[in-house]
Amino acid sequence: MTTRRRFIAGLAAGTGAAAALPGMPALAQAAGDRVRKLVLYSDPQASAPAAYQAALLVAQTWRQLGLEVDVRPTPRQQHSQIVWFERERWDTTMWRMVGRPERSDPDELIFNLFHSTTAKAGFNFVGYNNPDYDKLAEAQRGATDQAKRKELVLQAQAMIDRDQPYAFLVHPFNIAAFNKTVWDPKSIVVQSGVGIRNLWTFIGATPLGQRKDMVLNARFNLIALSPLYISGATDSWVTDLIWDRIARVGPDGLPRPWAAEKIEWAGEKAVDATIRAGMSWHDGRPVTVDDVIFSFEAPARGDKVPMYRPFVVDIDKVERTGERTVRFHLKRPNASFITSSLAKINLVPKHIWEPVLADLANKPENVDQLKEPSTVGSGPFKLARARFNEEIVLERFGAHWAAPKMERWILRIIPNPEATIGMMRSGELNFLGDYGGDPEVLEKLTKDVPAIQMAPETDIGFEFVAFNHRRKPFDEPAFRRALSLALDRNVMVQAAWNGYAVTANSHVSPALKFWHSSAVDNPKTGVPQAREILAQAGYRTVDGKLHYPAGRKEDLKPGE
Repeated sequence: MTTRRRFIAGLAAGTGAAAALPGMPALAQAAGDRVRKLVLYSDPQASAPAAYQAALLVAQTWRQLGLEVDVRPTPRQQHSQIVWFERERWDTTMWRMVGRPERSDPDELIFNLFHSTTAKAGFNFVGYNNPDYDKLAEAQRGATDQAKRKELVLQAQAMIDRDQPYAFLVHPFNIAAFNKTVWDPKSIVVQSGVGIRNLWTFIGATPLGQRKDMVLNARFNLIALSPLYISGATDSWVTDLIWDRIARVGPDGLPRPWAAEKIEWAGEKAVDATIRAGMSWHDGRPVTVDDVIFSFEAPARGDKVPMYRPFVVDIDKVERTGERTVRFHLKRPNASFITSSLAKINLVPKHIWEPVLADLANKPENVDQLKEPSTVGSGPFKLARARFNEEIVLERFGAHWAAPKMERWILRIIPNPEATIGMMRSGELNFLGDYGGDPEVLEKLTKDVPAIQMAPETDIGFEFVAFNHRRKPFDEPAFRRALSLALDRNVMVQAAWNGYAVTANSHVSPALKFWHSSAVDNPKTGVPQAREILAQAGYRTVDGKLHYPAGRKEDLKPGE
């Protein structure tokens, strides 16, 4: 046997400097540095058992590729601080995109999640940067022909499937329940892709007896309560009720006038809105056209309102056209404008927020860092009490044109699913708004207590593993693709979500039947598939540990 053949044989047996991964070319080459230990952040098991179990499955699978993975459960506030505000610091994290009504139009998912302009401080927290994708995201936003726009949305999903900026896992079932002896079942509204936890339920839920307070739960505490900062799922449930918007997305997934009596297109690049008469802020002052104009101009002011800026970038100016009328002049046609902008931007009182933004103008901070922002809105509920880690109490705002049937909306922070079930059983809760435990336990509760009615709905949102593209090796699409396709989504559905989910490989949920691309569903997954991708990209194993391609150096510490 020649020296060269003996060397290659030694590699194949794992006795040489580098062992070939399955699928590796026959000619061996030296390995680069070993890939460092990866830190995978997750929610704690007590608050999100499904996501935590998924994190363990992810780590177990990646270890089969020769990676060292440390699963690090982290309380939500600290978790968000690291991932959202320290974007250079972490490697990979479990994360979720929750279903919100305005995401019934795919624009927010297509544009906001992955457009490069939202990477610094917005929703593109992984730092995905692909100029070709940017062009698609912009083009679908401007396509007023629905068939053409759909084709662009399908192309965007295909590109994300190729680049795998996330490892999509599942679209979970949004599991909620309510006590039908307290609330009239006919008044509980199912919103497509969201479920029964929605604005229409909360303003329309009709008490059947003397109990007029809705007491519901959330697994996660609030991070902030601000109309200019999108800080998390729980926070958004509260802000939806305190602050009005020009439009709202109805139960059918289509936008409808809300704070506006009428909304009309005035050509391809202008929208007219007539504001409702008699609206007032919770402090008693009237809602004016100037307030409306200010609400849409505020996010456009530099980088002081980064989370809402993407929703106003297509606005050229907002013009007063009458005592109660405004015209939105657009820079370009925008097919999703009513849903993604008018139904997204919260109306805020100019007399409160103008001095706040003026004070921030010459400071490094933005509104995301405000500790105690004003909670004065004009919505159907007003804030009575807020203890972010314990309880939020909202009271009916009787002056609202859609004043709720209930007196108070009381949200209790209960991280433990077992405690939540116990409180539903005892009647301490009469609406289960957020459940992350075993669905079979909830099913059993509905049999034991017939008054409790369960209502699952496939979510617009999704659960995923986020890769930090700012840190090697996650800046390399082949590496991300290998780690993503190593994961068996069907195992995730059964082992982590107990069957109450559907597999995911797209940022557009199958709940959005018109927009979802079935072509990216069910990719070929598994460890052998991942090993082949890594081998083709030049990665090697040495003593069972994954190494970079030849010449590549590891110059980063583990994400901390």
